[in-house]
Amino acid sequence: MKRTILLSALLLSQFGTSQLLKTSGQKIINDKGENIQLRGLGLGGWMLQEGYMLKTADFAGPQYKIKEKIAELIGEDGMNEFYRAYLKNGITKQDIDFLAKAGFNSIRLPMHYNLYTLPIEKEPKKGQNTWIEEGFKMTDDLLKWCADNKIYLILDLHAAPGGQGNDVNISDNDKSKPSLWESEENQKKTVALWKKLAERYKDEPWIGGYDLINEPNINFTGKNPNGTDEMSNAPLWKLQKEITEAIRQVDKKHIIIIEGNGWGNNYNGLTPLWDKNMVFSFHKYWNNNDDQTLKPILDLREQHNIPIWLGETGENSNVWFTELIQLLDKHNIGYAFWPMKKIDNIAGINNVKITPEYQKLLDYWKNGGEKPSKEFATKALMKIADNYKFGNTEIKNDVIDAMFRQTTDSSTKPFKNLQAPGKIGATDYDLGRIGSAYSDKDFVNLWVSDPAKRSEWNSGNQLRNDGVDIYKTKDHQYYVGKTEPGEWLQYTVNSKSDKAYTFEIKYAADQDAKIRIEDASGKQLGTFSLPSTGGNENWKTATTKGISLKKGDNKIRIIFENNGVNFNYFEVK
Repeated sequence: MKRTILLSALLLSQFGTSQLLKTSGQKIINDKGENIQLRGLGLGGWMLQEGYMLKTADFAGPQYKIKEKIAELIGEDGMNEFYRAYLKNGITKQDIDFLAKAGFNSIRLPMHYNLYTLPIEKEPKKGQNTWIEEGFKMTDDLLKWCADNKIYLILDLHAAPGGQGNDVNISDNDKSKPSLWESEENQKKTVALWKKLAERYKDEPWIGGYDLINEPNINFTGKNPNGTDEMSNAPLWKLQKEITEAIRQVDKKHIIIIEGNGWGNNYNGLTPLWDKNMVFSFHKYWNNNDDQTLKPILDLREQHNIPIWLGETGENSNVWFTELIQLLDKHNIGYAFWPMKKIDNIAGINNVKITPEYQKLLDYWKNGGEKPSKEFATKALMKIADNYKFGNTEIKNDVIDAMFRQTTDSSTKPFKNLQAPGKIGATDYDLGRIGSAYSDKDFVNLWVSDPAKRSEWNSGNQLRNDGVDIYKTKDHQYYVGKTEPGEWLQYTVNSKSDKAYTFEIKYAADQDAKIRIEDASGKQLGTFSLPSTGGNENWKTATTKGISLKKGDNKIRIIFENNGVNFNYFEVK
C-alpha cells in the first residue's frame, strides 16, 4: 500500500511539473498554457522498412517481401539475426540525444503492429490477442530517451493489422490475406492494440499523442484505389471512433490524432467530432509551399476549431524544406519530417553508407546470376546493420542547417574550414539559402503530370541536398556537374594575409568554356578560359594568376558562363 501511495504521489508530481500536451481551440498547448509547435522527425525505416529505404524497391517493396529475399540467402534464422541487429542499431539513445541537440522537440514513431502482437492467422486461438514484449520494450526505451531530452514521443500505427490500404509498401500489406477493412478480426486487434498501448502509457507526460492510423488509402466506394475520390469514408471514421473510445476507457489525458483517407488528406464525410482533445493530421509532399496548398486543411481547422499537424513530409530539397517550415511557422502548424535514416540518403538527417558487398546482393536480387554464398551474404547484411549505428552514419549538416538556421537567417556559413593556400573541393561551398550560398536552376521536386518537367534538384543524388548537382567519379571523388550559364557557388576562404594568389582549377568539359571569379559584392577577381578536355570525365587543370584575397575570411564565387562544365576542385597557391 505504501509503495502504491508513493507511486501515485510521484505521478502527480510529474504531471504537476510536466509538459503534458492538450488542445485548446486551434492550438496545442502544454499544461502551463504555452503554445507548442511540434518540430519533429519521423523514425521511418526502423520498426517498418519500405523497399526504397533499403534500395530493394525494384523487387521487394513491402517489408515481408524484403524478409523473404533475405531468408532466401541466409535462411530464416539468419534473417531473424539480421533484424535483431538492425532493430538494436537503428535507433539508440545517441540518436535521440543528437536530434534534441539539433533542435527537434518531438519524435513520431512509425509502429509495425507485428512487433506488439501476432497476425490474426498466427494466433493460437481465433480472436485472441497474443502480446509480444519486443515492441513494447522498444517503445519504453525510446520514451525514456525522449523524456531524458524533454522531447515528445508521438505513437503512430504505421502498419495496422492486415494493412490499411492499397499502397502496400507503407503498411507491409500482403494482398493474399484479408486487409484491415476486410476483416473484423483485424479491426478488433487494432482497437485492442491501441487500448493496450494507452493502458501502458496513460501516465507518461512525454507521450505527445496517439496517431491512430497512418495514411489510410483505400477505395471504399470510389474509383481511385487509394481513396482520393472517396466522399463518405464511413468505415474509416467508424474505426477511428472505436479506437478512440477504447483509449478513453483507460486514458483520458493524451491527444488523439486522426488522419483522412487518400494518404491522410481526404476528410470527406467526417462525422461530428467524437472527442474534445483531438488533432487533424495531414501529409504534404512534392507540391508548392504556399497558402493555397494549405487551404483545405486550414479551412478544416477553422471549421472544427481544433489544431492541425503535418504528420509527415520530406523527401525533397533543402530549398523546399526551408520554405515549407517558414510557411508552417506563419500558420502555427507543427510537423514531423520523414525519414531519419536510409541507405544513400541526401534528403534526411542521417545517411546510411552502402557497401560494395551489399550492392552485390542487390544486383543478385534484381538481375539473378550467381547466387552469393550464405557466408558472404550474412557478412554483407550484418555490416549494413552495423552501418545503422548512429556513430557509423553520415550526419547531413546541410539538411539540419536548412531546417533550423536558414528558416530565419539569410546569411551564409562555411561548410568546411577552407584555407588559402590550400585545396578546396567543389562540393565544399557554403551553407545557406539558394541565392546566398549558391545559385542553381533546378532546386526542388514538384509533382507534375508530365514527368519530363519534374526536377530532381541534385540530379547526381550525392553528398548534399541543395540544388547543386553533385556526382561521383569512377574513382569515387565528388564533382559538381550539369552546370548552366549563370549558376554559381560561394566559398568562404580564410587567407593568412593580404595576398595575390594563383588559382588552379580541375575541370572537364566537352566544349570550350569560361568561368569567372567574383567576391560576394560582385567585384570580379579573375577569369578562367577552359579549353575542351574532350569528355565529361577527361580531367585537366587551368590556371589564373593575381587573384587578391584580404587577410581573414573571403567570400568568393565561382560563376559558370557556359553549359556542361564539370568542376572537381580548385587550389589556391
